Amino acid sequence: MPTDSSDTNETFFDTSILIHAYDRSEPEKQAIASVLVKKVFDEEMTGYVSNQILSELYFVLTEKKGMSKEDAENIVLSFLDSDSWIKVNYGVQTVKATVKAAKTLAVIFWDILIAETMKENGISKIYTENQKDFGKILGIKIVNPLKS
Repeated sequence: MPTDSSDTNETFFDTSILIHAYDRSEPEKQAIASVLVKKVFDEEMTGYVSNQILSELYFVLTEKKGMSKEDAENIVLSFLDSDSWIKVNYGVQTVKATVKAAKTLAVIFWDILIAETMKENGISKIYTENQKDFGKILGIKIVNPLKS
């Protein structure tokens, strides 16, 4: 596990980036996101996801993007079965830290949980479109690779 990924090629991927990699409705964003995802599968960079992110990915692909459950399942399984992607999760202390932070931060609980999961696992850099919310959380370096 890294101790500080802010200046390395080690990056946590938010759901939004993974969605764009598989959703064809915005071809320019898909092109960028799919290249990043492929780089991790090809072991050209280190990518992190959590079970929370993969669950959100399945939900959004099937419930909001209209993808078949079978196709979405295959996508999620490709991440789960890959040795290239590092899967991280949160524990009891992370939930406690999230609940505490949620009292003072004007950020969606689930985004705080992602950030606290990252911190617990020594990851400080995230690819996301959600600069507004993650920008309010100390210790997280936000990179929006889809921003023109």
